[in-house]
Amino acid sequence: MTEKIANVHWEGPGKTGQGQISTETGALERYPYGFASRFEDDRKGTNPEELLAAAHAACFSMAFSFACDKAGFATRKLDTQARVRLAPQGEAFVIDRISLTLNASVPGLDEARFQEIAASAKRDCPLSKALASVAEISLQATLDQGAP
Repeated sequence: MTEKIANVHWEGPGKTGQGQISTETGALERYPYGFASRFEDDRKGTNPEELLAAAHAACFSMAFSFACDKAGFATRKLDTQARVRLAPQGEAFVIDRISLTLNASVPGLDEARFQEIAASAKRDCPLSKALASVAEISLQATLDQGAP
């Protein structure tokens, strides 16, 4: 088993307060976030949805690579984007959609098998499972067949 740790320090009220996110690896060290970086266009900080998108894209990419390994195909390169949508619901908010986009170079893999492996990676990645309450998690997967 593995367990990872992140810490948040917050000061002030919701709309004008500021938070700092730190991770045990040091990848984030007192990294700022707040209302403006979540709901406005402040690029000086991050937000929970951006971090969730990064985590989901990373998890899915690893799950896809491992699934390719198991099927006997070596991944050359993967580029994955995740888009997480935070939408109003009554007086609160909900994450109602996550869109994954994969562009992969996997020599020897045909399109049908590629789509099958990508769909299983989306279904089986631990973050997809943890996010099962999200109404829509979509995947657009493109196999780069032009790579040498």
